[in-house]
Amino acid sequence: LWGVPSAEGRRTEGLRRLNALLPRQAKAAFLDCCGSPAWARAMNERRPFASPGELFAAADTLWQAAGRDEWLLAFKAHPEIGERKAEHAQSSTAGSWSVAEQSGVRDAATTTRDALAAANRAYRERFGHIYIVCASGKSAEEMLALCEARLANPRERELEVAAEEQRKITHLRLEKLLAL
Repeated sequence: LWGVPSAEGRRTEGLRRLNALLPRQAKAAFLDCCGSPAWARAMNERRPFASPGELFAAADTLWQAAGRDEWLLAFKAHPEIGERKAEHAQSSTAGSWSVAEQSGVRDAATTTRDALAAANRAYRERFGHIYIVCASGKSAEEMLALCEARLANPRERELEVAAEEQRKITHLRLEKLLAL
């Protein structure tokens, strides 16, 4: 299998392509991964990245530094769990990633989807932003149970939990970006 590049080889080639993008293209690619404009701008300014590890470390450092307002902007770039449309416009790439990430809701029973919609509303009313969870690989029932459990969190703690979920989503999407 000499002609088939390894996973690490594909990541390295993807990083090379990312580093070679024009600044506006790179910023748009970073926005597909995380809807925080300040984060995307800072990631763009950090290019070129020497390795995928450096890319992910920068993503984490800049996400933590972005703070509350940028976290909330990033959340608005996601549709609510079970929905298709985000509050802020998404590119077709980010939209298709969201649909795939939330695929666990697609085949859920109507009662589960209805309960998830009600939990989404209760969450937004309590915390003032959408319920965000790294949905990849989770069933609708799992996402519902997580939302219901997180409703008990204090406001500031829940913002930290939501920011960590966004960080996980960003990592998954950066991996997808490197695989393109």
